[in-house]
Amino acid sequence: MSGAENSRFDVVVGGGGCTGSTFACIAAMAGLRVALIENREPELEWPNDSVDLRVFAITRASQCIFSSLGVWDEIVGGGVSPFREMRVWDAGGDGAIHFDCAEIGEAVLGHIIEQRVIQAALQRKLSAFGTAVACFRDTVEDFMLRGDDTIDVELASGQTLQARLLVGADGADSRIRERAGITVHEQDYQQQAIVAVVTTGESHQETAWQRFLPDGPLALLPLRDGRSSIVWSTDTDHATELLTMDDAQFCDALGEAFDYRLGLITRVGERVSFPLQRLHADTYLGGRVALIGDAAHVIHPLAGQGVNLGLLDAAVLAEVAGDAKAAGRDPGSARVLRGYERWRRGDNELMLRSMDGFKLLFGSSLVPVKWLRSTGLNLVDNLGPVKGIFSRYAMGLFGDLPKAARCNTTTVTTR
Repeated sequence: MSGAENSRFDVVVGGGGCTGSTFACIAAMAGLRVALIENREPELEWPNDSVDLRVFAITRASQCIFSSLGVWDEIVGGGVSPFREMRVWDAGGDGAIHFDCAEIGEAVLGHIIEQRVIQAALQRKLSAFGTAVACFRDTVEDFMLRGDDTIDVELASGQTLQARLLVGADGADSRIRERAGITVHEQDYQQQAIVAVVTTGESHQETAWQRFLPDGPLALLPLRDGRSSIVWSTDTDHATELLTMDDAQFCDALGEAFDYRLGLITRVGERVSFPLQRLHADTYLGGRVALIGDAAHVIHPLAGQGVNLGLLDAAVLAEVAGDAKAAGRDPGSARVLRGYERWRRGDNELMLRSMDGFKLLFGSSLVPVKWLRSTGLNLVDNLGPVKGIFSRYAMGLFGDLPKAARCNTTTVTTR
């Protein structure tokens, strides 16, 4: 391949995380030639007894996307933890709701999967595409339009690539979004999320647990080795206090906050925290630029939907761009990209606003509000059809799904 050919692509993707890599895979399968720009080497091997602190609650729709790419079996081989039930209850009242996959005729509600397991499977898939996908250990420095049908993408190394479309998958602090002049609506929640791996006195029962506390939700997510991953969202001052505790003090505080639903917390690993914010780009599009995932929207983690929204973004954008090329049209044209934004923006906005609503509702100490939320949880828990709708919505099985997210998920391979 000549140097000139190695610098011309249909699509350049800035950011090789799960969302960017998923887009690159689907786009390559759709016949697009892709350059993936990511400066970090992927982690492909790790000790058997270690657990990545970054885990995702993967919906059935996201599972379908991975299945359509042919990487689901490898992800399962790397280690997944299915959750078949979900229990949610309110610390400020007697409200509770219980979801069970059997009630809606599904094998599981979803899977808890380490980020590195997904990333490794996607990296191996990308390597199998040969010259259809070129991976650069680099970052996008700048870009500019050249003529009517090309965007020049300058990398930090000084190399310049040409493409029809530049995809921003470079996270919440997206440089591509900034250089495209796309503004955002941003809200600092004044909270931190503490994540860690813990050992509990009782089995997690393949159940995702969540307790709504006055200062934020606390979730315990089942891991494949019997331990649980916690995501504890709380006020910044409280988070600082929790992080400075020794292990025994933290285990006691966590057990009390979790109402000892799984017995005593007997061990905790490394604890880290990250700030919580809400972010939504005013547009997902610039001149031959499209944003996906956290570059376009960041959501509160209380429902674990962030990565799943990004994977749907990736699948939709790859589909409309691939369809355009197959029809002899320009995959980076404004008309094609507007189709992507119309498809995804409304669903993302609905999820963002829903999570804000839940945060406000469960964060209120007003007695009428506490009564209302407890009554609402108990009412929905006793209305099977309504609860089924909530379950399927959370699983990503409602709405206008891209082709990659539509598959038969009744048969599930797990370990």
